[in-house]
Amino acid sequence: MAWIDNLFKIMTEQKGSDLHLTSEHVPMVRVSGDIVPIAGAPKLSREQLQQVLFEICPERNRKQWEETGDTDFAYALEGIGRFRANYFRDRYGIGAVFRRIPDKILSAEQLGLPPGVMRLCDFKKGLVLVTGPTGSGKSTTLAAMIDHINATRKEHIITIEDPIEFVHPMKQCLVNQREVHNHTKSFAAALRAALREDPDIVLVGEMRDLETTRIAIETAETGHLVFGTLHTSTAASTVDRIINQFPAEEQEQIRLMLAGSLRGVVSQTLLKKKGGGRCAALEILFVTSGIASLIREGKTFQIPSAMQTGAKYGMQLLNDALEARVKSGEVEPLEVWEKAIDKDDIAKRLKALGIDVEAMLEQRSREEKAAKAATQPELPPAGGGAGSAGAAPKPEAPKPPPGSTVLGGQGPVWKRPGT
Repeated sequence: MAWIDNLFKIMTEQKGSDLHLTSEHVPMVRVSGDIVPIAGAPKLSREQLQQVLFEICPERNRKQWEETGDTDFAYALEGIGRFRANYFRDRYGIGAVFRRIPDKILSAEQLGLPPGVMRLCDFKKGLVLVTGPTGSGKSTTLAAMIDHINATRKEHIITIEDPIEFVHPMKQCLVNQREVHNHTKSFAAALRAALREDPDIVLVGEMRDLETTRIAIETAETGHLVFGTLHTSTAASTVDRIINQFPAEEQEQIRLMLAGSLRGVVSQTLLKKKGGGRCAALEILFVTSGIASLIREGKTFQIPSAMQTGAKYGMQLLNDALEARVKSGEVEPLEVWEKAIDKDDIAKRLKALGIDVEAMLEQRSREEKAAKAATQPELPPAGGGAGSAGAAPKPEAPKPPPGSTVLGGQGPVWKRPGT
């Protein structure tokens, strides 16, 4: 058992989404959107953390990190789950972030996805994009969509990921999952090869470069259903991002290709729920003939207006979804305001609901100032000290797992810093 496995267990018990490890710092975990330290865990020196991380790192990834300062891979812990690992180097030394991947693929109903999202799975060909900032749940939404196809159609699915996150068992479909740098050289190379592998559906984990984007559009044009992701926040900006990747002399041709092949865009962001946990707010675009004309003519700035009149097709703007979360009582108004792209519009919508955002921002500012003043250190009373009677006992530190092979057989001693 690796020393770090204990951290993964704690992270899972706390329902954390990400584990953050930085040299000379206490391990931290993201819970309901907030990064907090793991109680009782020690600071790990640069040398200690490197040994802890290398204990679970494949040799190929270790060499890649030593050469480039970055590497990605997947790590599975039986009974706990899978984790997407990213190792990096910063001014403190080695560092790592582990994203927890649920064992079970959640359905659209469990995720609370609008019906329109799953309608995008009914297409036989074309390009479907799921977009959003890092950590917005794109992989989880895509996994639900691919699992739906896997359960309802008898076709061939190829996924190209870096690394493989959700594992899709074969249901009705034949599923081949390929990992970049492990099973193939690059996204572009695997996507090009997929055309000779008789696919019906192709999932591209990330359209991160021009060549991959070009081949994805061509694959969608040749009669395949292609799913991909981008780090964009709205449907209109997604279309612009794709077109602007290409040289100016190619952009008109790409507009024509995209207008004919793009089927829909789902742009999402995660919100903190009242009482803990998170939920998604989604912007949904279906490429109707009207939307396709706007793309062809370079009038993407008119897409939001067209979406407002496209509710009957299942379209919705991000602010529509954010407003709905406030009306349902799931999310605080300020959380919605902070995540909105068009803040003036969401402020007007909230005001119509009787919520004054400006007043709430001023109130929060006063509370933060008061809290800061209350936490200023006070001088201890005469004769007092850290060991005075009545001091609260320190919590017990987590125990290291037995059998670890790093750092003298037991790994770093888990004790509170300063004890």
